[in-house]
Amino acid sequence: MTTVDDTGATGIRGMAARANPAFAAGAVVVPILALAVALATGNTRYLFYVHVMAGALWTGVDVFMGAVLGPVLGGLDLDERASVFERFTPKMTFLMPVLAAVTITAGIELATALQGGLGGFWIQVALVVAGILTVIGFGVILPGEVAIYRELVSANPDTERISAIGMRNAKLGGVQGLLQLGIIFVMMRLRFL
Repeated sequence: MTTVDDTGATGIRGMAARANPAFAAGAVVVPILALAVALATGNTRYLFYVHVMAGALWTGVDVFMGAVLGPVLGGLDLDERASVFERFTPKMTFLMPVLAAVTITAGIELATALQGGLGGFWIQVALVVAGILTVIGFGVILPGEVAIYRELVSANPDTERISAIGMRNAKLGGVQGLLQLGIIFVMMRLRFL
């Protein structure tokens, strides 16, 4: 396992180098730009599209992590698992928080527009679940990804710690996927009220 990237950079630059700078930039710029255009134009249909697309990507990755990646990683030995997280974590650190933030921001904007309508209760349910997702994602998973990165660039990376944090994040990703599927159920209720 390597401890520094090719450039010797640390921090966000180092993580971007590990993720591939083009991937990191695209994962951040494309969703944020799409949201900015939707908000700037006031086009509710486009905002709904941005919300659904970002949410579908976020949900799909989380369900994949919980249903596929987690069990696969559980079957690997410690060093193999740490090696996967060494490559996987930098990409996820750029992609997932942005997808989550764009999905939630667009969703709150849409909920505000719909608040007075028939779906008031269901909108409140979706907002509570979104709050839980925010706490898990930004309060537990993202700090875990930063801890993995710090461990990776340390002089003596602890593969056991990398593996443990990575597995916890994969399991929490699965939990988030289930919560997101719950929000989809709520949105379907709203759609057909």
